[in-house]
Order: sequence, then C-alpha cells, then structure tokens
Amino acid sequence: MKEADVRERLADVRDPDLDDDIVSLGLVNDIEVDESEVRVSLALGAPFSPHESEIADDVREALADTGLDVELSASIPDDLDADEQVLPGVKNVIAVASGKGGVGKSTMAVNIAAGLSELGARVGLFDADVYGPNVPRMVSAEERPQTDGETIVPPERFGVKLMSMDFLTGEDDPVIWRGPMVHKIITQLVEDVEWGELDYLVMDLPPGTGDTQLTILQTLPLTGAVIVTTPQEVALDDAVKGLRMFGKHDTNVLGIAENMAGFRCPDCGGFHEIFGSGGGKALAQEHELPFLGGVPLDPAVRTGGDDGEPVVLEEGETADAFRVIVENVANNAGVVRRREVSGGQ
Repeated sequence: MKEADVRERLADVRDPDLDDDIVSLGLVNDIEVDESEVRVSLALGAPFSPHESEIADDVREALADTGLDVELSASIPDDLDADEQVLPGVKNVIAVASGKGGVGKSTMAVNIAAGLSELGARVGLFDADVYGPNVPRMVSAEERPQTDGETIVPPERFGVKLMSMDFLTGEDDPVIWRGPMVHKIITQLVEDVEWGELDYLVMDLPPGTGDTQLTILQTLPLTGAVIVTTPQEVALDDAVKGLRMFGKHDTNVLGIAENMAGFRCPDCGGFHEIFGSGGGKALAQEHELPFLGGVPLDPAVRTGGDDGEPVVLEEGETADAFRVIVENVANNAGVVRRREVSGGQ
C-alpha cells in the first residue's frame, strides 16, 4: 500500500463539524507507510474531545482492513518557534468569563477543568480573579505552590494543576491592586509558572470587563472563551458586554453556558424557574453562538464548592449537565483549531 492509497481511504472520513472530508480540509499532516505499519499525523487540536476522538476512530476504521498496524498522532502546526510562544507547552487556553458576579462563573470553571481531566486530558486551572479568588476552596487545595526562586510549581487537585491569586495573598487580606499592578502580576505568573505539557489551561477571569481581562486578552493566545450567565435579564444584559469585549479582541467565543437554569424541588418534585427560563439559549441564538448547556440550581453544587469536591465528578442529573458542557467546550475548541488549519471553513 502506498501513501496515495491511504490518502484515498482517508478522503471518506468526514469532519462532523466542518462538513467536509479531512483530506480536503487539510487535516492530514503527514502519512508514512512501511511493510507493517501506517503512521498518520492528523491536525487535531482538542485532545479527548468527543468529536476529535470520533475522527480518530473513523480513520482507524478506514484503514482497518489494510493488514497494517495503524499509528495515529495529532498536532496543529505552529508557525512560531517554541521560544517565541507565550505558553509553548499548552495546546489550548480557555477563558471562562461573565459580565457580572454571582452567576457561578468560578463554579463553571472548576467543573470544566475537572471534567476535562476526567476525560483524560492534561489540565491546568488558573484562578485569575484578582479580587475574589475562590478556586482553592472550591477544590480543597491545601498544598501551596513550590518555588526555587525563579519558577513556580503549581499543586494538583483532581489531576488539575492549580494557580490562584489566593496563593499570593494572606488569608482574608483585601486585595487593592491598580491596573498596572494587575498587568504585572498576571504577566509574571504566565511567564514563571511551570505548567508543563497541558492539553487545556482553563482561565477563571474576574467578572466584568476590566484590567485583568484586557491583560489576558493581550497576553495569552486564547483558543476561545466560555460566557457564563443565568437566565435572568440583568445577567443576560451584562453577558452581552462580555461578548463585545471578546469580539473587539478577535477572540473566539466557544459558547454560552447557563447556570441556575431552574430548580427541581426534592420534596414535591416540581420544577421551578426561579431566574426565568431559556435566556442563555436565546442569547446564544441571537448572537449565532453555540449554546453549551444549562446547569440546574442544585444544592449539591453549593455543597461541592464549599467542600472542595467538583460536582462533575459525581453522579446525577447536575453532574450530567456539567459533563455535557465540558464535552461541548472541548468539541468547540477543536472546531476553532481545525478551522485555523482548514483556512476558515
């Protein structure tokens, strides 16, 4: 079997999101064939995303009857040398943002990170909320970062490497930082933290559209952003401001995630739409963005946050709702990366 024969077979494998075959889209980096093995390098950029796993499975199936062992690898070609890249070991940087506080943004960030890790990905979580860093409590991170004076080694929880502004301040100390100080500390953490090789670095941004967000947008190569909202109109109005901020900086929005999307009473079994209904989905439709999913108002979410156990790692309706969001985030990150390769199709 020759390379051309392999390429012909791969032309039958379609991308589930870009609506064309992987050869026409330019998603086949390289093919090598010898007497016993065929090695295929694919331009896939979102490890463990269900759709990219599906593509890989379809490639194996397309070559299954060749009698050759099939070895797959995945990478997105990068025009920059490693010393020119801001985070050379990190494949995807995903910002989790909200237009206002109190919508469960940090809860969403923690569960997205833990859920990606549960899928098998190598994950980091950067709690960049300067004025209200809550992530260490939400994952019960008792270990502090280690440093040799030059680099910072982040601790791990649930297979996720952690860095938080909370690690840099005393317990219960108020943080009073002005814009230039915020820029300096965020930039320093980006440069000095030893993240290692990561498939995803999840950034928990402060609410709003202030200095921290602008620093991250100007400093980091974001794959995309997740906008968190609740169904109520006030939250939706502020979510639009977040959308516009990312739009002005040409940052992809991976989708809208809706928190507190109704409450199922454990006593009467009734479903109550305390903050309204359908607002997040309507917002996504209005701006032609993906709707990532909705998470119900569930006391288990609050308990999990206070006790340091992400709900996505449990069983039940709410955990399943978070898992849907996690998979959609990974899938949409993959769409962004593959679209870069295929020239915007």
